Amino acid sequence: MTYVYRFGGGVSDGGKGDKNLLGGKGANLAEMASIGLPVPPGFTISTEMCTRYYEEGEQFPQSLRDEVAAGIAHIEAVTEKRFGDPANPLLVSVRSGARVSMPGMMDTVLNLGLNDDTVEGLAKAADDERFAWDSYRRFIQMYADVVLELDHGAFEEALEIAKEDNGFTLDTEMSAADWKALVAQYKALVEEQWGKPFPQDVHDQLWGAVGAVFGSWQSERAKVYRRLNDIPANWGTAVNVQAMVFGNMGDTSATGVAFTRDPSKGDRAYYGEFLINAQGEDVVAGIRTPQYLTKAAREEAGAKPASMEEAMPEVYRELAAVFDQLETHYRDMQDIEFTVEQAKLWMLQTRSGKRTAKAALKIAVDMANEGLITREEAIARVDPAALDQLLHPTLDPEAKRDVLTKGLPASPGAASGKVVFDADTAEKRAAAGESVILVRVETSPEDIHGMHAAKGILTARGGMTSHAAVVARGMGRPCVSGAGSLAISAKDKVLRCAGREVREGDTLTIDGASGEVMVGEVATVQPELAGDFGTLMEWADAVRRLKVRANAETPLDCKTAREFGAEGVGLCRTEHMFFEADRITAVRQMILASDEQGRRVALDRLLPEQRSDFTAIFEVMAGLPVTVRLLDPPLHEFLPHEEAEFAEVAQAAGLDIDTLKRRANELHEFNPMLGHRGCRLGVTYPEIYEMQARAIFEAAIDVAEKSGEAPIPEVMIPLVATRRELELMKAVVDKAAKLVFAERGRAVDYLVGTMIELPRAALKAGEIAEVGEFFSFGTNDLTQTTLGVSRDDAARFLSTYVEQGIYAKDPFVSLDVEGVGELVSLAAERGRATRGDIKLGICGEHGGDPASIAFCEQVGLDYVSASPYRVPIARLAAAQAALRK
Repeated sequence: MTYVYRFGGGVSDGGKGDKNLLGGKGANLAEMASIGLPVPPGFTISTEMCTRYYEEGEQFPQSLRDEVAAGIAHIEAVTEKRFGDPANPLLVSVRSGARVSMPGMMDTVLNLGLNDDTVEGLAKAADDERFAWDSYRRFIQMYADVVLELDHGAFEEALEIAKEDNGFTLDTEMSAADWKALVAQYKALVEEQWGKPFPQDVHDQLWGAVGAVFGSWQSERAKVYRRLNDIPANWGTAVNVQAMVFGNMGDTSATGVAFTRDPSKGDRAYYGEFLINAQGEDVVAGIRTPQYLTKAAREEAGAKPASMEEAMPEVYRELAAVFDQLETHYRDMQDIEFTVEQAKLWMLQTRSGKRTAKAALKIAVDMANEGLITREEAIARVDPAALDQLLHPTLDPEAKRDVLTKGLPASPGAASGKVVFDADTAEKRAAAGESVILVRVETSPEDIHGMHAAKGILTARGGMTSHAAVVARGMGRPCVSGAGSLAISAKDKVLRCAGREVREGDTLTIDGASGEVMVGEVATVQPELAGDFGTLMEWADAVRRLKVRANAETPLDCKTAREFGAEGVGLCRTEHMFFEADRITAVRQMILASDEQGRRVALDRLLPEQRSDFTAIFEVMAGLPVTVRLLDPPLHEFLPHEEAEFAEVAQAAGLDIDTLKRRANELHEFNPMLGHRGCRLGVTYPEIYEMQARAIFEAAIDVAEKSGEAPIPEVMIPLVATRRELELMKAVVDKAAKLVFAERGRAVDYLVGTMIELPRAALKAGEIAEVGEFFSFGTNDLTQTTLGVSRDDAARFLSTYVEQGIYAKDPFVSLDVEGVGELVSLAAERGRATRGDIKLGICGEHGGDPASIAFCEQVGLDYVSASPYRVPIARLAAAQAALRK
């Protein structure tokens, strides 16, 4: 089996279609080489080797060593340099490359091949001693950190002390002699911490680096990133070994990161940063604040240092041509890394660039309008879950702002929260329900869990393409980076700026669109969903088959849902109405009553309130279906607990407190979620459902008369397990309808159906469909009852289950297709066999989950119902599911 694939020098053993085998980076390096772009030669060790490496106890087979030797020989032949040759040394980079981009999560080693002998050869070959020793100190520092896992801070401290002793502020001020002295210090640090001298054999260096890159696939930060982005652990990473080209060879050399379009806004403009006399890590790690790529971007930012367009006009023109070629070739916005070595351009990487939801929409719509992609491809390009970024408030432009400072607008959106200075604290406080802003000098991949927990991220160093910016954009978190006027002390948990102090726990607001950092909380405004959003939604609606409804029980929820394109209400939970402060006493009176007469007295008080609730909802949803679930929750949720509450109910019911307490004790249940709830309430106390049905039909007729457009009530009986339960409850609803229609002299169309949320109901769906005119799959409870897992308590262990591969995802977030999905599929099939026109929908939280929606399309359900803010997500996911099918 072959594990090594070459590229460069007229050879390409792979291409862009080989991402699973070569990882994204390796596949695209081979592809760029094959279309004639200037790519330093190299080779890729495949992802299959990563899997084998772990299977065989983190050992390399001899066959791989032979293939790697051939790969090194390929690079030597193209570059006319020799690996380990003191006179004419070949240096290589060793970098990771998974199937999908995982920016900053895995390890890289640059300048590999340097030792005490080859550094002298490099100095002579380049005629630049300073450059050679700068490269050597970088290599030792990176190798010690990545491969030997020594204390990174000790090396940083040694560098800062060396600069301080010389009165320098920048690395570029250090001379060859300064670097040579620092190399000696670094080597001493390695021996002190590692117990052995820094490795001088270049082949030992290479295999150490390859092992470290494979090892980083299982690092904690990589695991967290995979979990957050649903990347399977068995994919593994490739390793790319490539001839080094140097951006730190003086003022005619540079390194940079660029996007072919703006990844924050989506504008069709080159976007990126570069540094003269630097290596790539300097840009992405935020060690130095970089310069702008284009003159226009520099002028817009009011920055003084020359842009690349101005400082290196000829190379910039060549780079711009490459941008256009790559975007046309890949038919997508590209994220590019490049190096200029003594005025010669080299391409180090291209990949589809991570972008904000706003940019994703604009780029997809623009590219379709430009004819670069089809409308169907544009629909498929936008991650439905990413739309969440667009559906929430932004800062109110009219609100007062106490601006502390301004940084770079690295990832749009606005967030307020309490300041924290480390990732662990961010995670802990967010878990306790607090909104936090993670403040760091610069983020590193180890901060990934804190970045995910935080509402926003603020850094003092780093540019628009730094680790913080790229990861924040991918997560949809607002981010302000490079706020250089901030003096941050993580140790003392304080930031200082302009004579002011902000301590941990104080509130800051950041605006990722403007770069502003404000003290205190700033008011927000609702988003406007027009323009590109509206265009893409129109295209999506034209191809989707599934209808999309909303879970909503207030007029505001319904209004929001309609604005987001909901085609009805798929779940109106009536129990939420019963908890209103002005009616809870009557509800308790009804529940605690010992006979039907007592219950009816309380129900008569509740009827006008219920009618008013439904009228308000039907007015917003006139002409559309509204699925109303009759009272469902366990009775204990309504019971009084405090003495004052018992006294209030006793007075309203005209009973003594002791009698009520005795009645409450009788109603106590050991497992109320599986107790006296749902249709079981209706069977024992049919007058409750009778009142609700009457309120529904009276409200529907009121709205029909007033608006001329009748809503379509779909009365849903919850927690049905048998045909007979539904038969009894449908009779109650039909009787109420008949009475109301006779009283009012007018009728409205309606349906009576049930929620399928018990395994028995799914299995007996054929019988139940003889009575029920629709099924709505309540997958929250169906998941609980099928798996025997309480969603209220499962958080304690479900993450472990996901990590151990027992479930692919949290089954309450994404439908368990193999188990719960099998019941849904079975019930749909059996229900249709009995009643061919039965309406089928889903109304649990899964109705807003793209993966679950894809399953609903596959099974052929008629609609999904999601929370109002997830309606657009569901619309887009439904369109994508239809296109895939």
